Amino acid sequence: MPTIDLTRINTVIFDTDGVVTDTARMHAAAWKHVFDTFMKGRSEPFDIRADYQACVDGRPRLDGVRTFLASRGITLPEGGPSDTPGAPTVHGLGMAKDQLYILQVERDGVAAFPSTVTLLHELRRRGCRTGVVSASRHCRKVVLAAGLVHLFDVLVDGNDMARLGLPGKPDPALFLEAAARLGVPPGRTAIVEDALPGVEAGRRGGFGLIIAVDRAGQAAALAERGADILVTDLDELAVSGRVPVGAG
Repeated sequence: MPTIDLTRINTVIFDTDGVVTDTARMHAAAWKHVFDTFMKGRSEPFDIRADYQACVDGRPRLDGVRTFLASRGITLPEGGPSDTPGAPTVHGLGMAKDQLYILQVERDGVAAFPSTVTLLHELRRRGCRTGVVSASRHCRKVVLAAGLVHLFDVLVDGNDMARLGLPGKPDPALFLEAAARLGVPPGRTAIVEDALPGVEAGRRGGFGLIIAVDRAGQAAALAERGADILVTDLDELAVSGRVPVGAG
């Protein structure tokens, strides 16, 4: 059984959507609605699985817009934050997606993966500090809605990225910022991801253990990007040892 050895790994940083909360499907549905509306008559519809994984999963929202449009050979003006949601600009499409996503969260609520909650409790019982990250500006709202904020020592999200000028995944800056706040070097930190750019970010950042949760049947690609452990759910993962007192 794949194991997190807490004599070697002292902190664990979790991605949010698709790892902690079952919100990746909400993101995908919002993207599909926005892109299909815009792409009608221009190109084939947004594939809620293939295009989501390849173009937007794990990326900051505006990067996702740019990446998907580039995959269809389309370039739009950048626009700006004052654009009307749905306007034919990068910001306009991004804001339309943001509005739809928040409506879904407020209407349907947020569910956490039970296996992730169990793992978080076990890690903390053994002295392991934990963090949660997301490129979304709504990460704190989502984690609060799921009732999990007390299980994380640090939270780094899209608001921090904008304030600090951090690049998005596959750059490791988001994870490195969380590790720095936890006070533990990357080599003694594990990350848990489900997206290809996130796994690649973990490898680029020199993290000690990269755990990939394959919820979308992309095990080979996750391994190629640098996953050390592949599981389909976190109940397949064991924890051993305790974090030594004063480790960090």
